[in-house]
Amino acid sequence: MKHPDRKLAKRFDMPGRAAAFTDIVYSGTEGSWEQIREDQKNRMPEAPVYQVFFGELHGHSNLSDGGPSIDEYFTGLRDRAGLDFGALSDHDHGGVGKPELWDAGKWELTRQKVREYYNPGTFTTILAYERDSYPWYNNLVVYYRGDDGELLRGVRDGEMTREELRSYLAREDLILVPHDTNILSSGADFLAMDLEDMVSIIQVYGRSSSCTEYMGDPLAQMLGDDCEGGHWQDALKRGARMGCIACSDDHAGNGGLTTGPFPYGCPGITGVWAAENTREAIFDALKARRCYGFMGGRITVDFRIDGHYMGEEIRVSGDPALYYRIDADAPIETVTVVKNCRDYLILRRKGEQLIYDYRQEQETDCYYLRVKLQDGRQAWTSPIWVTRES
Repeated sequence: MKHPDRKLAKRFDMPGRAAAFTDIVYSGTEGSWEQIREDQKNRMPEAPVYQVFFGELHGHSNLSDGGPSIDEYFTGLRDRAGLDFGALSDHDHGGVGKPELWDAGKWELTRQKVREYYNPGTFTTILAYERDSYPWYNNLVVYYRGDDGELLRGVRDGEMTREELRSYLAREDLILVPHDTNILSSGADFLAMDLEDMVSIIQVYGRSSSCTEYMGDPLAQMLGDDCEGGHWQDALKRGARMGCIACSDDHAGNGGLTTGPFPYGCPGITGVWAAENTREAIFDALKARRCYGFMGGRITVDFRIDGHYMGEEIRVSGDPALYYRIDADAPIETVTVVKNCRDYLILRRKGEQLIYDYRQEQETDCYYLRVKLQDGRQAWTSPIWVTRES
């Protein structure tokens, strides 16, 4: 892409109009579509260095307000849903009218079962629980890198001070993820809090609860309320480096399983790009925001910019090359490149694409993908933040 006027005429481009394309097209009878396709194929990035793994990161057992036992919960994820990893996230209050998670040996049993069902390379369990954290996030899921973490009990159970939140966010062995952020009764207000008080990953879809991508998102009808300040884009627009996952918030032992028609029957599933299926590798991939969320089935999304993976903050010296490859269990309807929280490019029925973006809009531009399949299911990648060097 070396035409001297290209940046005067265009904001974005694709390898189909490289000089080699023009030479092939205008080579008389010698040119062919096979040559054109081979030239474009050679410009695509190499295969990813990571593997993709699928998991369920939010669900409940009968230790709080869920139906299944811990054994039924983990075996359901492993054997019925065929997932690679999973986390049980019971409420710290233990369910209204029931002992708290720190009573009656509940937390020790949770840790014991997390160890018992961990089978590196086959099925990874992640220690977690759901902590009420008013006034910041109310429902906040806490994930541990190890299997012996202690519950985060602060000044007052069910609440959290700013100092406590910041101390937890600074810990490398923890990941904090809110959900229900756009609901009036249990939401969060990203327009009120400082950036340093915002968590680094958010749950963007769940069968029974989640946050939504933006104000007015059609998926908000599943949740009822829709309050300004509680959406993923509200945080991104203020500069938050916030990735995304999807979870089911399952209470019935159906985590990872499609139980009915779109959208209510679709579980929330998280895909991670990790070196291997171990607790440390899965946790580290989540911590790095090398993750994405989707609505049931199996959707693999490889989104990179100049070879860098989703979740990264990068500096580039030239025009960034955006690349994606999508493999799904249903036909693709659209792939939307979202740039700085607006729909920038909507590509139809394209499972793989390379795009050059010529135009810097902000000091740091934020890109992510929204994928929609023809059956209505969607997927969202964590962003990549691009700063261009002058």
